[in-house]
Amino acid sequence: MVVVLAFALTLLVAVLISARAKVTAISIPVLFVLTGFAIGPGMMNFIDLEPETPGIILFVELALFSVLLVDGLHIGLDKVKEVWQLPSRVLIIGLPLTIGVTAVLGHFILNLSWVQALLIAAILSPTDPVFASAIVNRQEVPASLRRLLNLESGLNDGLALPIVLTLLAVVGVEAFQLPHWLLEVGWGVGLGVLLPWVILRLEGSRIFKSSHIYTPILLITIGLLLYSIGRMSNANLFLAAFAAGITIATLNDQLRQAFKPLGEVVAELLKLAALLVFGALLSVHFLEDLTWLEVIFAFSVLLLARPLAVILALRGTRFRTSEYLAAAWFGPRGFASVVYGLYLFTSGVPDAGVLFHIISTVIIISIVAHSSTDVLIVQWFSRQNKQSEREGKVPQEKRPKSEKTQTPGEKEHKPA
Repeated sequence: MVVVLAFALTLLVAVLISARAKVTAISIPVLFVLTGFAIGPGMMNFIDLEPETPGIILFVELALFSVLLVDGLHIGLDKVKEVWQLPSRVLIIGLPLTIGVTAVLGHFILNLSWVQALLIAAILSPTDPVFASAIVNRQEVPASLRRLLNLESGLNDGLALPIVLTLLAVVGVEAFQLPHWLLEVGWGVGLGVLLPWVILRLEGSRIFKSSHIYTPILLITIGLLLYSIGRMSNANLFLAAFAAGITIATLNDQLRQAFKPLGEVVAELLKLAALLVFGALLSVHFLEDLTWLEVIFAFSVLLLARPLAVILALRGTRFRTSEYLAAAWFGPRGFASVVYGLYLFTSGVPDAGVLFHIISTVIIISIVAHSSTDVLIVQWFSRQNKQSEREGKVPQEKRPKSEKTQTPGEKEHKPA
């Protein structure tokens, strides 16, 4: 009950400062991590949590699943078709580059073996949809950048998972079977598309029809069915969640609009609770065992690996310099890396505790750094937009439809 009280009090503080947090460097996610740290076994000892505690992985996994499902609801298939080129470049080129550069840094800075360095790099490679939402939900940020970060953070969680599991297999946790991992990815996407399609077809038939009050519950039902079936059939849960969100947004915009207020609230609560749990998993020993080499490695990952990979992946595109820099910097680590780090910690891999400590260091520094600079990025773009308006330049996404589609040779047709 003490944990519930701590969560409720922290939530109250978060609500009271939420308006200020939108325009200052105050970070609500950091607040919940610090609360979890304070009530954890290392300090006040109000809650005794360990990575091996039953249900911890399931809870954090469910929170990430919910966030990805809600994120997918913001993107319909039509939007994916419009902007798939940039995210695909970041995923196909940038993700392997991020893993490669991070592995090199881990090998030479921390003196890890190549397999250990690659394992840590794969766990730290996905960007976090939770912290990316601070950018992708702000209209001041260019639409192309918002869609890039949203699609990237939604897809790279699921794409990194087979790599993580493969590397765990390489170090001897279990036998490696490539077809199994490929099937997991394909089945995850397929289930995320097929299950919502079947249910929405049933709901839209002449026989079945949900009432107004039950419409939002339908999407919760889809999510629960998807999560349970996906877990029992070894589907890639994170790709399934994101694919399901996109499918629902494409097939039934009315359902998406009905669920949006409730879904965002549920996902936000699960996210904050999971951050509190993550903070509680850390302890005073975390700070006592922290080394300068780990801090140097963490900043190297954030300032070198991600920016280098993104800049190379987006080379030759029409992104402005400010958009390049924002995309290169805003690659926060968080939920997915926590879940995969817990997989590692409980897998029986040699030196799993040491590797989890390194991963946690990067995540903590990333949470603080990115949660404290998202407002600065938004303000930066806001100033650019105002300057463009003063100069008479209107961003492409804000132009009227007629202005966007009219070609130089077209003449305006006026009614007689």
